[in-house]
Amino acid sequence: MPYILMGSLAFLLFIIYDINSVTVDYRPLRGGFFLGCLLLIAATVEIISSSIANMGGLTGRTAGFSALACIFLILLVYTLFFAIPFKKTYIKPNQRPETCTTGIYALSRHPGVLWFVGFYFSLWLALSGSLLLTAAILFCLLNLFYIILQDRWVFMKIFADYGDYKKTTPFLIPNYRSLRRCVQTFHRTAWGGTS
Repeated sequence: MPYILMGSLAFLLFIIYDINSVTVDYRPLRGGFFLGCLLLIAATVEIISSSIANMGGLTGRTAGFSALACIFLILLVYTLFFAIPFKKTYIKPNQRPETCTTGIYALSRHPGVLWFVGFYFSLWLALSGSLLLTAAILFCLLNLFYIILQDRWVFMKIFADYGDYKKTTPFLIPNYRSLRRCVQTFHRTAWGGTS
């Protein structure tokens, strides 16, 4: 259970980081996002280790769903750290940045959540265990709460054009138009140029 609390604390740090970013911008709190990432990674690794230790043995199902979890993890890391310019996103910009509306961010406004859910539930299907199921449900619910806060308040203050983005791109679940736009613009960089 301490690992569940550790993972939950990560989301509190994410929220503090975002609130700080749009309000007082207190320098010591700027590391909250990265500290939260480290806590969530550490908690997840420990929960996975515990689940593996409690398993009877590896099966074909374990291998298949573990591979699927790896695919979702790669998509999540790509979405958060490579689909958008790292420096402009996570290092304090000099001006209000524009919203990324191309590539993976044409799919939905929060595509990382889809990969996050896929990762945790694929892990649970691969390894079973009540601790992993609890983590999957709780972390996904906390992530949902976090992106609602971002979507309704934080991003409206950070991105000058976020209101327009909300009008053209689904919140979470892609539709035919957003999927088509994602495919058509995938070759572009986050800020409108081409790679």
